[in-house]
Amino acid sequence: MSELNEAYAGSGKFQSRYDVVVIGSGLAGMTAANVLARGGRKVLLLERHYKLGGLATWFRRDGGRRIFDVSLHGFPVGMIKSCKRYWSKEIADRIVQLPRIKFDNPQFSLTTTFDREDFTRLLVEKFGVEEATVKAFFDEAREQTHYDDSSRTAKDLFEKYFPGRPDVWRLLMEPITYANGSTLEDPALTYGIVFSNFMSKGVFTFQGGTDLFIKMLRDELVKNGVDIALNAPAEKILVENGAVVGVKIADRPIHVESPEIGGAPKSKSPLLGATIGADAVLSNANLKGTIFNMVGREHFSPDFVAKAEDVRLNNSSVQVYIALKDGETIDEERCGDLLFTSVAPEFRADWLLSRHITSRTYSFYYPKTRPGTDKYYIVASSNANYEDWANLSEEAYEESKRDLIETTLDALDKYVPNVREKVAYVEAATPKTFKAYTDHWLGASFGTKYEGLAISRGLADQVAGLYHAGSVGIIMSGWLGAVNYGVIASNDVDSYLVQRAKRGEGSANV
Repeated sequence: MSELNEAYAGSGKFQSRYDVVVIGSGLAGMTAANVLARGGRKVLLLERHYKLGGLATWFRRDGGRRIFDVSLHGFPVGMIKSCKRYWSKEIADRIVQLPRIKFDNPQFSLTTTFDREDFTRLLVEKFGVEEATVKAFFDEAREQTHYDDSSRTAKDLFEKYFPGRPDVWRLLMEPITYANGSTLEDPALTYGIVFSNFMSKGVFTFQGGTDLFIKMLRDELVKNGVDIALNAPAEKILVENGAVVGVKIADRPIHVESPEIGGAPKSKSPLLGATIGADAVLSNANLKGTIFNMVGREHFSPDFVAKAEDVRLNNSSVQVYIALKDGETIDEERCGDLLFTSVAPEFRADWLLSRHITSRTYSFYYPKTRPGTDKYYIVASSNANYEDWANLSEEAYEESKRDLIETTLDALDKYVPNVREKVAYVEAATPKTFKAYTDHWLGASFGTKYEGLAISRGLADQVAGLYHAGSVGIIMSGWLGAVNYGVIASNDVDSYLVQRAKRGEGSANV
């Protein structure tokens, strides 16, 4: 099966005006569109790429025989409830636990179910921490809210409970740093909320692969009446008299020269060059790109612009996608489902981002991940800085990618012996890759740092009818964060449309 067959062509029939235009089909954008459509709103979903999903995506190679999921697909148990409530029971029923989470570094090597009970056992038995201290730490982490002091850092939290224990810090921090870009210097509340979500029941994933997940989401969108336009990049969010009035779509689709994780658009959208009227616009694009590129700073107050300019972008990633030859297998007991590895002597965020990679996280895809297949895959991921890749010459860039692949295979050999003899296909993606396909500034995998949340939530106070949902503020990162932020933003949009209708403005349904 080719990606063309998996993509959605749609009816090709679109209206000139909608209640809501959603820009970007990441999980936040799709969820917002679905919730609004189920509530009776007329919704247009615009996507610049030729398939839905944003960073929740996949690609095929070797004539479609081999399929790779992009990014780490581990999320808290809350994803089950959110999918059941805002999507469908059938989608929620495919969310299953990853039972073996492994760590291997110079300070410790262990296997865990990654829940509070097992982490407590490990901290007491393996690390020698008093059980009362562990309980107090978990209780405080769980009680963190958005209203807490954001100047208190994760490092402050660890110093309080585990002073002088960098090994404990590493166990508690490294997987969260990988999952959403957190560092010891970020607010403790952003760490505590995410960590506690995972500690509830452990780590989960979607059985069937990202391709099936996005297909099921797409089918729900269509069933609920969302009009979907692929290859339709939003160029401008139109504003008049302090309120959004529509969206201008670019005259031509994007064209990504690199063959990494995809390719060129498959077809032209009938909406290219069109202007679509809207009472509200919800952007699932990069926060800073939304403000400065699609809307324009002239529509915001100087103070808001200054604060938006100060928002820090989060880091990006490098990934190496590995398919094993038919008949080759992976030792599940040895490798687990997720494997956090490092050769660094201690935990340091700058080392996690360095071009000289010391830490890698391996996602192992067994046949059980995609029932009905007998193939084994591995995705190796590391955090990365866009600047380390963006300014390389073409020759140096390709050489750096080859080096990334070779050093990854070298490191993987410890866990999958003689891995080079078993590999059927290997490919790498860099921050430039993610920038090209998502248009996220600096290829940011996790949106912005915490201060971006207030800017994202404050757009409608600046421009009436303008909303944003996506990976911002760390707390809203990841699959579950994106889905839930889409719900929050959709409720804001609906409330705005209701108020417009009460005033006799616009075309919104009530």
